[in-house]
Parts: sequence; C-alpha cells; structure tokens
Amino acid sequence: MTLSLITHHRADFREALPQGGRLLGMDVGTKTIGLALCDAGWSIASPAHTVARGKFSKDKIALTAFIEQQQVKGIVIGLPLNLDGGESPRSQASRAFARNIADLGRPILLWDERWSTQAVTRTLLEADASRARRSELVDKLAASYILQGAIDGLMAGF
Repeated sequence: MTLSLITHHRADFREALPQGGRLLGMDVGTKTIGLALCDAGWSIASPAHTVARGKFSKDKIALTAFIEQQQVKGIVIGLPLNLDGGESPRSQASRAFARNIADLGRPILLWDERWSTQAVTRTLLEADASRARRSELVDKLAASYILQGAIDGLMAGF
C-alpha cells in the first residue's frame, strides 16, 4: 500500500485533500486512543470513540476498520509538544504512531495539542462530571478538540 504524506504544515495537508472529505482526529495516549470525526465540509468535529491500546497490530486493525467504515479521507494526530514548543518523548511517540499508520494511504497532519487535555478536563470539571465519567470521556473529547482546532486552521484563509 502507498505511504501517506505526514506533515505538520496545514497547507500541505490541505493540498493533499483538494476535495475535502471526512477527517479523523486522534489523541494518541499510552493506554487509549481518542477518536473524533468531522463532516466532509470540515465545519464541526464530534467525539466518536475511544480505543483501548493493546498490541499495535490489533489497534491498527480496529483503526483501519473504523477509517473504512467512516470513509475517512485524512487523519489529524495530536502532537504533544512541550510548553516551549520543543519535542517531548510523547511527541516522538505520536510521530512514530503516524509513521506506523502511514501505510493506510491517508494524509496525516500532526497538530499541536499542548492544551487539549487540560481544556477538556477543565470543561468536564465545570460540568461537575465525576472522576469516572471524566476518565471515560476525556480522550475522545480531546481528539475532538484537536480536530476542531485543525479544521479551523485548515479553513482559515480559504
């Protein structure tokens, strides 16, 4: 299968998807992968699903099935940078994850997600969500937050 474009430049990603199409947002953690989807017109992101991490081969099979079922055209992966914008071990892990799914043949955008989990957790705390409920929702909501930021950035100036 053809390898995907992996970029952190939104213009390159946008160019790889001239017809738009549904995007998948991913918050890749050590225990789970939060998933979010947006519409083909890139207007709104919605939380979709959380995948419990296991062996990568099984995770990839589940992600491939989800991508095919949802007719995803591109993937946005949260890139957890340090506060100063530098790389961290977690950002290196996200880059490795992107390389490992590049053979799915979808363009991949690495998107700065420094504040996603904190913003989502703060919102859940303000909504008085229990600790168990926050744990259940935070990853897919963070994926939605990441994806919404990316589509807003992709649509800016177009």
